[in-house]
Order: sequence, then structure tokens, then C-alpha cells
Amino acid sequence: MRSLLLVFLCSFAYAGELTHDFKNPSFSGQGYSSHVLALEQLQYTRKEELKDAEAKAKKDAEREEENETVNRFLANLESRIYANLSKQLVDNMFSADGASSGTAEIEGAEIYWEKDVDLGTITIRVTEDDGTITTVTVPIGDFGF
Repeated sequence: MRSLLLVFLCSFAYAGELTHDFKNPSFSGQGYSSHVLALEQLQYTRKEELKDAEAKAKKDAEREEENETVNRFLANLESRIYANLSKQLVDNMFSADGASSGTAEIEGAEIYWEKDVDLGTITIRVTEDDGTITTVTVPIGDFGF
């Protein structure tokens, strides 16, 4: 009986070829180019995120340093000194008994001014370190606002 049962069961058993396919395109080769592009995009995105985070940290550190009390004091002091220098320069330009021209140098920039009484103007020429020249012509007299 047993042998009959064994023959009966064996007649219904089917066998097929065993195959194995890798799901990862790195091993199977199918869809490999898409896989490589996706990996490259992930690497690029990660590098950009790191660069952005580094730039943000640097900017935050600079902002924090600028906001320190000593640095704000120095910036305010520098602003007042430049305001005082510019006031002295303007007073010399517009005074009736002052010089008709003058020169000043501030941080490498040369400021030259010349008063032309006949035309009623003052011409100011600022020459920077790199050779850039800016010229401003201002009328002498009262400004009507």
C-alpha cells in the first residue's frame, strides 16, 4: 500500500528549473543606468546640503560677531568720525573765505574738490584705489526745498 501511495504522490510532483534574480540593479544589470543616476543625484544633493549648512553657519557666526557690543561700538564710532570729517570738508568747500580747492585721502581713496565761483559750482572728484573715478558737481548757494 505504501508503495502505491508513493507512486501516486510522485506522479503529481513537478519540478522546475531553479533560478535566482538579484533585485538590486548593481548586481543584476537591469535598470543599472537609472540606479547609477539615482545614486549620483543623492550624492550631489547631500554635498549641496553640506555646503549650504556650512555657508549658513559661517554667515551666522559673522552676524553674531557683528552684533557683539564692542563691534557695534566701533562701527558707531567709525561712522561718527567719518561724519565729522565730511562736515569739515563741506564747511571748507562752502565757506566764503576758505580755499578754492582741497584734497583729502581716506582709506586709500583720494578726494579732490575745486570751487568755481564764476560757474557757481563745486566739483568733487573721488579716485578709489582701483582707479575708479566718481565726479559730483554741486551748485554753490542756497538749496531751495
